[in-house]
Amino acid sequence: MTNDHQEFFPTQPTILGFDPGRDKCGIAVMGLDRQLYNHQVLPAKQVITTINNLQEKFPISLIVMGDQTTAKGWQKLLQADLLKPVNIIMVDERYTSLEARDRYWQMYPPQGLIKILPPGIRTPSQPIDDIVAILLIERYLNGLTS
Repeated sequence: MTNDHQEFFPTQPTILGFDPGRDKCGIAVMGLDRQLYNHQVLPAKQVITTINNLQEKFPISLIVMGDQTTAKGWQKLLQADLLKPVNIIMVDERYTSLEARDRYWQMYPPQGLIKILPPGIRTPSQPIDDIVAILLIERYLNGLTS
């Protein structure tokens, strides 16, 4: 799923958030002003092509990537295979999955019977790897200002 929030091309630098995984990955593109331009979950085999395409559309100045399980392998792959080299910063991704569940319900408020379930029991109806990528960018930006 692709969510393009803006049809114009930002002129300020943007950051690509990347939640790496074995089978599927989350990607988000956000401006320094925290404007979200794109977020999607995609099969791992489509990551390089997708990031190359996003680099053509957005002025991506940095990749912020989660530092857990598959991160080292992905970092090497990105550095070797991206058409436009870009700096990659690793960010602590502990607890982002829990935070992403909460953010999912903020972005997509529960409807119908799901509204009456306690928040801890609700399960998102779609993968949330893209929301993890958003949170990774926010963690990076928060680290710059704290």
